[in-house]
Amino acid sequence: MTKEIGGYFQLEEMPGEEYYTDLYRVNLGRTALLWILESRRCKKIILPYFLCESVVHTCSENQIETEFYHLDEKLEVQYPKGQLPEGVYLYLVSYYGQLSDDRILEYKKLYGNIIVDHTHAFFQRPLKGIDTLYSCRKFWGVSDGAYLSTDTKLTENNTPDYSADRMKHILGRYEQDAGTYYKDMLANAAKYEGMELRQMSRLTQNLLKAVDYETAKAKREENYRILSELLPSENIFNQIIPEGPFAYPYFHANGMELRRRLAAKKIFVPTYWKNILESCERDSLEYTWAADILPLPCDQRYGAEDMKYMAAVVRECEELE
Repeated sequence: MTKEIGGYFQLEEMPGEEYYTDLYRVNLGRTALLWILESRRCKKIILPYFLCESVVHTCSENQIETEFYHLDEKLEVQYPKGQLPEGVYLYLVSYYGQLSDDRILEYKKLYGNIIVDHTHAFFQRPLKGIDTLYSCRKFWGVSDGAYLSTDTKLTENNTPDYSADRMKHILGRYEQDAGTYYKDMLANAAKYEGMELRQMSRLTQNLLKAVDYETAKAKREENYRILSELLPSENIFNQIIPEGPFAYPYFHANGMELRRRLAAKKIFVPTYWKNILESCERDSLEYTWAADILPLPCDQRYGAEDMKYMAAVVRECEELE
């Protein structure tokens, strides 16, 4: 393509640096997993029941046999111990950043073949020799993008992704509100089903260079601290306070109703793992975790006053019961 000179201006090249400059860059977390599955010649993957369905779909769409395991009340893997045979991998998820490096190394020693999902733990650096994936849109204002730490190579990963058409809901919310662009966000997410593995788009990579990671990390940690003081919640998902927390996991015995009341006051708390509410028994740990753990936002968009306001509204909504 002939280089264009002149005409109207495009987005500027950002002068900063990404948080992960030495990892592979791909378009989505699920395609990062696809990279691992293909390059490792994975035949079978052992997944937790407590898992979003996009991972399961990625495996089934690529003819990977799946088996499932439960977690106990301490988030310990309930699967027979022993080195896994070639082509079989155990999938580990760091829920709310609760999977420490020490535990990852223990599982590596126990099972050998493991894949670590740090979707909820962006700031937790990967361990050498352990396939680890990260999703960018769970932490930053981008529509896509993922990082992958692995020592395998996939030569077919040469096609760049393009993100411009996926930015409407992100840019729209910046200037207006979430509700106006909520349908656009859902429509955008639906397009990710079955998406092929591609390189991270230039647009996403450029936007990630503009993030002040240290400030964002510090804000998340301070906001988490404030919520933990105003809304103390003893549950397995806040035993470890991770670096730059994903969210503040708050337990409420009637979590779905509390979500509805908060949404009416424009405090939007997502229900992750909605598929669990349909596939698991109500008395299971997985169902309780999906329904009654509320990931209260504590990210870099907000400050101390926002946290105090949110905590007050949570208490107000709880008093209605």
